[in-house]
Amino acid sequence: MTITEPYKNPSEQFHAVGDDIHDAKAPTGPIEKRWDDRKFNAKLVNPANRRKLSVLVVGTGLAGASAAATLGEAGYHVKSFCYQDSPRRAHSIAAQGGINAAKNYRNDGDSIYRLFYDTVKGGDFRARESNVYRLAQVSVNIIDQCVAQGVPFAREYGGLLDNRSFGGVQVSRTFYARGQTGQQLLIGAYQALERQIAAGTVEMNTRHEMLELIMVDDRARGIIVRDMVTGEIETHTADAVVLASGGYGNVFFLSTNAMGCNTTATWRAHRKGAYFANPCYTQIHPTCIPVSGDYQSKLTLMSESLRNDGRIWVPKKMNDERLASEIPEDERDYYLERIYPAFGNLVPRDIASRAAKYQCDAGKGVGPGGLGVYLDFADAIDRLGRPAVEAKYGNLFDMYAQITGEDPYSEPMRIYPAVHYTMGGLWVDYDLQSNLTGLFVTGEANFSEHGANRLGASALMQGLADGYFVLPYTLANYLADGPYDKVDHDHPAVVEAKQAVEERITTLLAINGTRTVDSYHKELGQIMWDYCGMERTEEGLTKAIGMIRDLKTDFWANVKVTGVNEELNQTLERAGRVADFFELGELMCIDALNRRESCGGHFRAESQTEDGEALRHDDEFAYVSAWEYGDKQPTLHKEPLEYEYVEMKSRSYK
Repeated sequence: MTITEPYKNPSEQFHAVGDDIHDAKAPTGPIEKRWDDRKFNAKLVNPANRRKLSVLVVGTGLAGASAAATLGEAGYHVKSFCYQDSPRRAHSIAAQGGINAAKNYRNDGDSIYRLFYDTVKGGDFRARESNVYRLAQVSVNIIDQCVAQGVPFAREYGGLLDNRSFGGVQVSRTFYARGQTGQQLLIGAYQALERQIAAGTVEMNTRHEMLELIMVDDRARGIIVRDMVTGEIETHTADAVVLASGGYGNVFFLSTNAMGCNTTATWRAHRKGAYFANPCYTQIHPTCIPVSGDYQSKLTLMSESLRNDGRIWVPKKMNDERLASEIPEDERDYYLERIYPAFGNLVPRDIASRAAKYQCDAGKGVGPGGLGVYLDFADAIDRLGRPAVEAKYGNLFDMYAQITGEDPYSEPMRIYPAVHYTMGGLWVDYDLQSNLTGLFVTGEANFSEHGANRLGASALMQGLADGYFVLPYTLANYLADGPYDKVDHDHPAVVEAKQAVEERITTLLAINGTRTVDSYHKELGQIMWDYCGMERTEEGLTKAIGMIRDLKTDFWANVKVTGVNEELNQTLERAGRVADFFELGELMCIDALNRRESCGGHFRAESQTEDGEALRHDDEFAYVSAWEYGDKQPTLHKEPLEYEYVEMKSRSYK
């Protein structure tokens, strides 16, 4: 079924339409020279002047830690903020499988252009060419940087760095450290950050949560934060602000994100005027441990790297309750290998996730509730031997065994899709600056590289690319016009921002209702999963918007926030975050309702091919959705996407 009839978009009852926007910083000329030209033409700041300039960096994951460390090394005065008790607790530490780079160490045909092409295609042709090509270019430097820091990447017998494949590609370009790649990379960035803290160029503020953005004379000049231990509301001002605060997957309640991950930093900026781009683009990861009960507060990811050697299958017979070992080979359906012979088990995440859903919907799922498929390593163990499998994936197998009580060496793992990553985020230009002057956004907090679907092992690549190699040039171009006039804490804009935070906290504490914060979050998450999850429909999205609005109204009337502000109060922290999730969830549904096509992780049931694949509509929707906040309704601004170097065509992995 395809959308063919021209009719009023049903989402327009929920939003206004504004003028198109364009990236004024987007370079022209040969694509392979654009980043070099931008770097050369960017204004510089001499070393003496850097000491007079200050930058606030919110977040200490790979994007934030690498940015703060690099800016501190350059001589700027940096203040770094995180809500964790240590920068090392940032969620980047949970990444498992690897980081992409176009090194072509395997001599299997990889190149910067191929990484660029794979990423644009993987994102279903909904990302900017210039940004993606720059990411591919910079990728080759990231590995050298990390090796110099001592990151213990896996190595082959001869001592060379090893590679493996991830979904959506046919080459081996993923560098890895067993199943702990994010942890090892974050330790490298953390060491660089700590070196600058010791040198005095970076001031670290742990257990501080950003609750508001300060805008002075139409420039981002500071933030309001809450000391999460004492409750003190603090003001911090600077010449520029960098948000590296991660994604918003926890709007679904159950996700692979750490429980503390939230959208408040970016959402507060959005409410101050920063455009929020492509919020409906959510990635559902196909390789997660299935939900086991209502008691769960998060889900666990099993690395995509497992799909290199593990084979995914379901019983051919519906409702087959036999043990996996009792099902003979000819009664197993290795459905990804059957449907997508060219890529097999390494199709992109969106395709693998929907394929698993279809099998379970057809009654072929395994495990409790039939919400699971098998990831089987029997062939790999026979072919490579158990010691080789343990060397590659041992910590992942151990983690699975500890969580499920099952031995993945003797029986297949059970996996099912779960919310993992968000491709949407604050809109930024080529310089990573939002539409708010002086506000820069990096890593998963922005929208710029992954289009409608992120290829595996590209998140770590983007975070480090932004922090180590892009932002230091583009932020310098902005700071070259500084230092700007000092902003005093009694400035009307600062006072207003601080009062808004204090009033919001007072309101939450005064409601004293009957429902817990977590009960609201869980109900919101179920609405989002049911109607804005792996499959979306016009009817379902319209229903979800109404349900979210009703739930939000009830939240502000009936939530119970215990304790006081002037102490450690995790209920208060969660209440503020969930309040922002309500508004974000509504915008996600409006964005999904507006985009009457299927692309990448956004699958509209009304727009699919005869064999159930995503069906894009490039004539109508080849644009970035950039949403402007409004008290009554958001305004949609469209950034048209143009392709000079990649032909837009139907994505096929068969």
